Amino acid sequence: MTESITPEVSDRICRHMNDDHADAVLLYAKTFANAGEATAAKMLSIDALGMDLLTQVNGTETSVRIEFDHPLQGAEDAHHTLIDMVKLARQIGK
Repeated sequence: MTESITPEVSDRICRHMNDDHADAVLLYAKTFANAGEATAAKMLSIDALGMDLLTQVNGTETSVRIEFDHPLQGAEDAHHTLIDMVKLARQIGK
């Protein structure tokens, strides 16, 4: 059985992504939130349907929501989905 995406799990995922994968978070913003001019992004929360990011464009912070292509089944699905999304974003960016 997979771990549900509770607020605590969301916080853990966000902390990990922001601390260890800030480049991926920025890539999500640029690719999936049409924030191509973003210079920074921070993951604020994640739930079964999407993730909320705070982007910085031209010195202005803007909140954006990125919807997933399917409802996440739990934390493990979130892990795989985030990896798949960064791979896709890198392909799109080529």
